[in-house]
Amino acid sequence: MKTVFVMIKCELGETYAVAAVIADDILELRSMHSTSGKYDLLAQFQLSDNQEIGRFIADAVQRVKGVKDTYTIIGLNAFTEDGPKSGRDDI
Repeated sequence: MKTVFVMIKCELGETYAVAAVIADDILELRSMHSTSGKYDLLAQFQLSDNQEIGRFIADAVQRVKGVKDTYTIIGLNAFTEDGPKSGRDDI
């Protein structure tokens, strides 16, 4: 599984509508928060190993009406939830 965080900039006045569509329509969504600053929403998605990240963002997220821009961050290690509990990495 791959964890992807997507910061989403919305058209003015469309943040809540965009959030509702993503929450209702994109099954890979794990969490979503409104944020202050340059972007309006921060969404966490869990993708299967065979899903291409770029295609998922382009086809599922960027096509939502009201999405103006996205910035994608790929998660590496999780230190809470289902991830390792130690702060050390065995690299």
